[in-house]
Amino acid sequence: MDTLTHAGLLMAAAFAAGVLNAVAGGGTFLTFPALVWTGVPPIAANATSALVVCPGYLGSVLGFRAELAALPRALLWREMTLAALGGVAGALLLLVTPAKVFSGIVPWLLLFATALFALGPQLARWAGGEHGQGLSGWRSLGLLAVAVYGGYFNGGLGILLMALYLLVGEQRLNTVNALKNLNSFVLSVVSVTAFAIGGAIVWRDALLMAMFATLGGFFGARLAKRLPVAVVRGVVIITGLVMSGLFFARSG
Repeated sequence: MDTLTHAGLLMAAAFAAGVLNAVAGGGTFLTFPALVWTGVPPIAANATSALVVCPGYLGSVLGFRAELAALPRALLWREMTLAALGGVAGALLLLVTPAKVFSGIVPWLLLFATALFALGPQLARWAGGEHGQGLSGWRSLGLLAVAVYGGYFNGGLGILLMALYLLVGEQRLNTVNALKNLNSFVLSVVSVTAFAIGGAIVWRDALLMAMFATLGGFFGARLAKRLPVAVVRGVVIITGLVMSGLFFARSG
């Protein structure tokens, strides 16, 4: 693949990912495969993709400042600490995973993330409905486990966090979203830092893609008001299934 085609594919994937994340989520289904198909090894592609989507979380946190300010500081600090510890653990786990092993589980991770995305609304209703029993005793352990997954592979992270918070008794959707975005940002920052120290990030590609993902996010924020979310979700699910299938074929 020549340099121009390489750059064009990454810019297009990052811009589209920014749009998707602003409208419905699922941008990882584009950034990660694009990096792999331009020749970046899967582990480095995963680490680089994590950096690309990280800035978007900060914007989401700022959008929920009022909801976060209303929560006890002790709770926020405890959960940010757990998110950070889990993010570091997941990142270190990725860095010590043999490349061949990670390449073999990538299709399954993509398929799992796609299933999470597809079932997201149902999971939220299930967790917040009759099954929302306020399992507060599992809150810290559950958050740590989800953060480890998020540090290892970012796909579907937001859906897992939302389901967790609804299951442990958070009934206000804005509060759930605020905590989801805050902890996603924290664990992403620490995992990306670990990836950077471990030399797993392809900086040239990461900086180029981050710029276009940010532009896509601005465009997507406006588009979100016009497009039916159901249509966008359908596109994301189809994309996830196609990407999973391609990676299964690639690993076969």
